[in-house]
Amino acid sequence: SSSRRVSGPSSRVLSSHQAGTATGARGFGASSIATRSSRWTRLRDGRSDKNGRRSLSVCTASLAFGFADAVGFFADPSPGLLPAACANTLVFVAGIKTLLKGLTWPGVLNAWFLGTAACAAFGLGGYVLVCLYFVLGSAVTKLRLEQKQREGIAEARGGRRGVGSVWGSGVAGFVCALLALSGTAPVAQELWRLGFVASFCSKLSDTTASEVGKAYGKTTYMSTPPFKPVKRGTEGAVSLEGTLAGIGASVVFASAAACLRQVDFRGALVCAFAAFVATTAESWLGAAIQGRAGFEWLDNDVVNGVQIVLAAAIAVAVGGAVGA
Repeated sequence: SSSRRVSGPSSRVLSSHQAGTATGARGFGASSIATRSSRWTRLRDGRSDKNGRRSLSVCTASLAFGFADAVGFFADPSPGLLPAACANTLVFVAGIKTLLKGLTWPGVLNAWFLGTAACAAFGLGGYVLVCLYFVLGSAVTKLRLEQKQREGIAEARGGRRGVGSVWGSGVAGFVCALLALSGTAPVAQELWRLGFVASFCSKLSDTTASEVGKAYGKTTYMSTPPFKPVKRGTEGAVSLEGTLAGIGASVVFASAAACLRQVDFRGALVCAFAAFVATTAESWLGAAIQGRAGFEWLDNDVVNGVQIVLAAAIAVAVGGAVGA
């Protein structure tokens, strides 16, 4: 293939494809834009239209270039902030009614930043995982909602999540995305991707375990010794039904991440493992100190944030050790 020399400290020879990437950001750079601008100018001036059908040529070329950009965006594992922000805004505008069923308005606005960062750093696959978490998490929250409301253990606002819940669910994934985009942290981007997946895997597992346990749990125990029976909905309590459902949710989410090529099979196992450890630790933390004197600040959103940060950290550490 053709090649050209790109000036720089190493002055190495790159292929034409690599040179285009070096001078522009993943298909949206200066060389790509300049090429399209030159083609557009020729079409506009009619120089490439032998039959005089300038309007048709311009329309066809516009569609072709737009299609090429769209294909490039969907295929790019890390498209960058500007394309991601545009795509995420379109999705939010089109799906605002659905979003407001699971989020408050402030929650929606904060979720926009989370979705944009995820898409920018981890591409369409990462974005789909955030959407999958939202859909599944909202669905399990609605399980036997009226029963949970009568018992006083349902989520506030009919299950609609606010700002605290958004960041309690997504702060670890958001940080992983920013670190992957920065390229400055001494960790490979794929390990940040692994931490990103593990954080949402853990949070979905926790949400599912909690909501299924509150809806269907027959016997509920504290997660710390002496494991005494307690009422459903008690902080730090666990049930067999909820625990099994939570493990199942983490396996489903990790499998979805593998299907979307965010992780490989080994990475999916690492994420499921990190989710189980972090969710168990969250139950212990909730049972041991949440709501106790001196720890009033340690509310459910803060505990959730600790949980997903722990899940991401475990995944990055274990993934780096085993080469996931």
